[in-house]
Amino acid sequence: MPRVLASLSGLILLVLSCALFTPSTTVAQEAANVTQQCVDCHSKITPNIVSDWKASRHSEVNVGCEACHGTNHTTAADAAKAKIPTPDTCGQCHETQVAQFKKGKHSMAWAAMEAMPTIHWQPLAMTEGMKGCGSCHKIGLKSPDELAKLQAEERFGTASCDSCHTRHTFSVKEAQSPQACETCHMGFDHPQWEMYSSSKHGVRNELKQIGVNPASSAAPTCQTCHMANGDHEVQTAWGFLAVRLPLPQDKQWAADRATILQALGVLDPAGNPTGRLAVVKAANVARLDQESWQAQRDKMLKTCNQCHSANFAKQQLDYGDDMIRNADHLMAQAIRTVADLYKDGLLPKPKNYANAFPDLLTFHDAPTVIEQKLFVMFLEHRMRTFQGTFHASPDYALWYGWSEMQRDLTEINELAAEIRRTGRAAPAVNVKPVVPSPTSSSGPSAPK
Repeated sequence: MPRVLASLSGLILLVLSCALFTPSTTVAQEAANVTQQCVDCHSKITPNIVSDWKASRHSEVNVGCEACHGTNHTTAADAAKAKIPTPDTCGQCHETQVAQFKKGKHSMAWAAMEAMPTIHWQPLAMTEGMKGCGSCHKIGLKSPDELAKLQAEERFGTASCDSCHTRHTFSVKEAQSPQACETCHMGFDHPQWEMYSSSKHGVRNELKQIGVNPASSAAPTCQTCHMANGDHEVQTAWGFLAVRLPLPQDKQWAADRATILQALGVLDPAGNPTGRLAVVKAANVARLDQESWQAQRDKMLKTCNQCHSANFAKQQLDYGDDMIRNADHLMAQAIRTVADLYKDGLLPKPKNYANAFPDLLTFHDAPTVIEQKLFVMFLEHRMRTFQGTFHASPDYALWYGWSEMQRDLTEINELAAEIRRTGRAAPAVNVKPVVPSPTSSSGPSAPK
């Protein structure tokens, strides 16, 4: 009997040993060991990265460095072997959020930037260097070739999720705060932060954050309206540029919008679709049918209805639509004024233009002073007119938007009259970037 018991005890110990030292346990232990090696080294080299990670949810659930950066980098000499994450890296665990993100406008930000006709004229630091437009547009997805190029030349900027969930805390709470949107949604062409933070929505949220208003008080954030229920798709009815199809039934508004679409290069001067329309479709930056526009509008009305009556919410959004209609009328008048200068041969067609017609997407690279004024009217003042209305910011809607558009139109008419009087337009000063020398990495070459 003792021999039987001894044999049984040995069998039990063997089973327990197998259970305790399964392959998954071994892998987890190995991962923990790798992470500890990273922590030991980087606590001396980049200590704040380590402290951020230690404060993160990733650390709590044992998602270590190797989960995102791989295991090929083990010493300072092979740091280049560390993987730089992409959205697909995050998608291994956050599949739903990444799938939503890939359907939304943020995912198309890089493609939208690359589609601008004069993007290659900008200094590299402004684009791939992430110091200008690239700094915010890096949130967008990149093709395999673009990822390879960035990895080879810039090394960084391949991630997207860390635009809102900043590394290495990757905090959900941070990304749910309106301040997370401030870095990109501010300034010249999209000052949503300034509009929101000075609106009653933003003021109530600030008072709630600092404890003046109770935690239970209603205080909508950017995420409340644009990421309802944590949806990472982030779409709006009017899109970034407040243009859409089909054209409205109002004949004047339809004509005005068609003129704007021509100046955006989506339609040619004869009103026919161009290759840029395919880019707009691919980038999903505008709603191109009534159904998709209405779906986004209904979502927003449902969100507004949490605090406001349905008829009040509809009225406010209708006011936004009306301001787009009025802004479009001013904008179209200015575009036609400049287009007539091309038509009459007073403005020569630039070599980089598809047609003898103003191109709003050349931005500050427009070839004449009058066209640069037209660009400012469109991308700064028209944007502020309708964005200010939708974001409940009266000063931006009126004084920084609508009032400035009227002044722009007056100035453009005066500049056009001067061009017709003198027979020539004042050229803009187009500054091409200083190109780094191909034979040296120590600095830029001399201007040519």
